[in-house]
Order: sequence, then structure tokens, then C-alpha cells
Amino acid sequence: MDIKRIIPFMVMPLLLLTVEVGSILLSLPVQAAGITAFEDPTSVANPFIFIAILLVFTGFLLLLIKFDLKKVMSAVIGVSIFLTFVYIFAALAPAVLGNTDLATIVILILSIMAMVLLYKFPEWYVIDSLGILIGAGVASIFGVSLDILPVVILLILLAVYDAISVYKTKHMITLAEGVIDLKTPILFVIPKRRGYSFIRDGIGKLEEGGERAAFIIGMGDLIMPSILVVSANVFLKGWRLGGIINLPSLGAILGSLAGLGILLSYVASGKPQAGLPPLNGCTILGFLVGWGLIGFS
Repeated sequence: MDIKRIIPFMVMPLLLLTVEVGSILLSLPVQAAGITAFEDPTSVANPFIFIAILLVFTGFLLLLIKFDLKKVMSAVIGVSIFLTFVYIFAALAPAVLGNTDLATIVILILSIMAMVLLYKFPEWYVIDSLGILIGAGVASIFGVSLDILPVVILLILLAVYDAISVYKTKHMITLAEGVIDLKTPILFVIPKRRGYSFIRDGIGKLEEGGERAAFIIGMGDLIMPSILVVSANVFLKGWRLGGIINLPSLGAILGSLAGLGILLSYVASGKPQAGLPPLNGCTILGFLVGWGLIGFS
């Protein structure tokens, strides 16, 4: 395997690590701003509520794809992304400007600017950069909103759902193909060659050998492991590396990278793969090892 083929496989772990580190850093202003997804972080009902909302939203998007309502689909996803930006900047702006009218104005301006950049210039590096921000923001919000047990239950349920939706019903493949043309940051795009343009080339097949021009990896594949990384760091105490990250959280990060390595060994085949079974499974195992090192305290 030459260096040109190796580079994309080096970028994917870097993306995952960036989202995880970003989510840990964002968890502090998110907590300070009081932004949460669930009222009771310890409730084991939370992951089932999460799955129910996911199923409803996925079903709605699949209906829009079936009836070729891409403009409606783009609007729905666009509104969701805009609100996500608002929540992320709502956590960051007060840390600098305080809870002032100026902070509110800045939040709206930054959110609108991000959306304009995304829709006016949806190049792969724009999508990936904004995707990192969204991924880290979403993971931090859910990470501070869910205690360890609900997160582990959620990751197990999502791994099973992902496997069924990719290998059995295949509706996740249909959904991924349906949103690619929308050029929104719900998929990370990793070019396979220099000079690649997502605006011009999409991820369609190249003339040489019929190979796709870029790899894609779902944003959820990077967000879900990061939720456990944040949750472990927020809800478990003890010694912290550099005063920032504890051993269970570090173990989850190392486990997620190992899981991604397993996933990439299958991705090299060129066939769609369910990312969450190896990612979530190894993240949980890595977390348990790290937690065990501090005596499960």
C-alpha cells in the first residue's frame, strides 16, 4: 500500500481524536451554561428515549428520500444543524462575553455565518471542519447529560441498531446515499487523491478503475464513542492527566481508536460497513480497563 492510500486511513483516527478532545474541552462551557439534553442524567430511560427519537427522525428522512423531497430534507437537516450551532455558540459566547445581549447577537451571527459558509461553499474541508465542531458540541452536550450506565446502554443499543440498519435492512445505506448530494456536515469526507473537490466530484467513481474519489464516515460514528469519553470524564472523579482527563476517559479514547482500526481494516474492502459495533464495543472495553485501573471508584 503506497503513501497516497495510507494517508486517508491516517486522517480518520485524527478526526476521531479531534472530536473527542474537542468534546472534552467543550464540556466545561456546556456545563457552565447549563445546557443539557436530559433532566435526569442517571435515568436508564434516557437511552431508549434517544433511540425512539432517532428512529422517528430516520424514518421521516427516509420518507423524504422515497418521495424525492430533497429540498424539504435539506431544509430539515439545515434547521437541525443551525440549532446545533446555536447551542454550541450559546455555550462558548457567555464564557467570553457573559450573559449579555451582545453574547446573544454574537451567537446568532456566528451560527448564521457557519450556515452560509456551509451552503455557499460546501467543499470537503469546510464540511469536515464544521463537522468537527458539530460532533464535539453534540458529544459534549449528551456526555454531560448522561451518566455512565445510560451511556453504555445507549452505545450497545446503537451498535445493534447500526448493524441491523447496514447489513439487514440496509436503510442506513439508503439514508447515507440520500444525504451525500446535500453536502451537509453529517458525513465526514476524506479525499483519496490530491486536487479532489467535493463540490465538483462528490464521492462518485473515478474513471481510473472505477474507485470512489473519497471515503465517507458518518458523523455518528465519531460522536457516539465521544459521548462515553465525556461522560466518564464528567461523572467519574480521581487523578487526571494534565488536570484535564481521567483514566476511564483516556481508556475510552484509546479503545475507540482501536475500534476504528478494526473498522478501517474492513472499510479497505470498499463495501459499506457498520461503524458502531467495533467503535462502541472497543470504546466500552477501553473505558472499563481505565475504570478498573482506578478501582471502579
